[in-house]
Amino acid sequence: MSAFRTHGRGHLDGPVVVLGTGLLGASIGLGLRGRGVPVFLFDTSPTNQAVAVDIGAGRPLDELDAQPQLVVVAAPPDVTADVVEKALADYPEAVVVDIASVKAAIQADLRSRGVDMSRYVGTHPMAGREKSGPVAARGELFTSMPWVICPSDETADEARQVARSLAGDLGAFVSQFSADEHDEAVALVSHLPQIMSSLLASRLQGTPLHALSLAGNGLRDTTRIAASDPTLWVQILGGNAGKVVEILHGVREDLNRLIGTLEDPLAPGARLDLAQLISEGNAGQARIPGKHGGPPQAYSWLTILVDDRPGQIAQLLTEIGEIGVNLEDLRLDHSSGQNVGMVEISVLPSKHDLLVEALTDRGWRVLQ
Repeated sequence: MSAFRTHGRGHLDGPVVVLGTGLLGASIGLGLRGRGVPVFLFDTSPTNQAVAVDIGAGRPLDELDAQPQLVVVAAPPDVTADVVEKALADYPEAVVVDIASVKAAIQADLRSRGVDMSRYVGTHPMAGREKSGPVAARGELFTSMPWVICPSDETADEARQVARSLAGDLGAFVSQFSADEHDEAVALVSHLPQIMSSLLASRLQGTPLHALSLAGNGLRDTTRIAASDPTLWVQILGGNAGKVVEILHGVREDLNRLIGTLEDPLAPGARLDLAQLISEGNAGQARIPGKHGGPPQAYSWLTILVDDRPGQIAQLLTEIGEIGVNLEDLRLDHSSGQNVGMVEISVLPSKHDLLVEALTDRGWRVLQ
């Protein structure tokens, strides 16, 4: 096996080749270039490649004049194995990673082809945006986000370290799963939310606009990811169909249970069943890791009314800083038909009363 080059501090030296200049590929290029790593780009779409070069994500691949340290395959899931196989053959001294959102099928496909699995690492950065393409790329896209690496039994230690260095250089939080563990986990925490969001949003297609005018943050929050790329999600769901179907069977059971209860909501035990359903959701939501991936923590929420004029939100945040309270989360909403906005913020419970009193003293209208 060829020698691998890794920086003494665990950082990439490059060159790095990125094959695919969509949102993730171009963002990887921008992030690495920001660290001074030389990056070279290729995309089957000349337009995408040209845009990625123009925004500074790297140079065209035909300008590469040395063997790369790393090749990042940022291709759609249905062609990832093909691109990985070719990259391993074209760059015999390089580690090759892919960033597709499914792992087990790609790993099995490559093994069946007899490729050099020692230089290949399947990875998945758990980051993205509803927008797509290189124009939407951001160098800081992966900062503090999970990045999963899924080495196979054949993966060399040096290749695993290069994959870790890629994620670390981009500011991601690195974790290691087997390919099957990864696919099972993302089916629940990523693929199911997309399905549920899309199913909910699809119910809005024929809804009268006067009814939609009543929508608040609940609907916006739960349908935000419904704006995702349909073509990409066809490939993702198809590639992880087995794991997703297992979870959907459980969802179907819950829906049938709910439908049966609501068909006769005054029947003995119906109210208890509804309460248990909501309580089960409470218990599941409470298990989601808290800030910075730490243990779940309950925060106190309060709402501040702000006039709809320039500088109000900036002034509010400045004054909260002057009070000395750290914000844990922030959401914006508007009052339908009124020139007023609502800033919802969460803080540690121990800071709640202090912040309410201080903001009220400063003339802000606070709703608890």
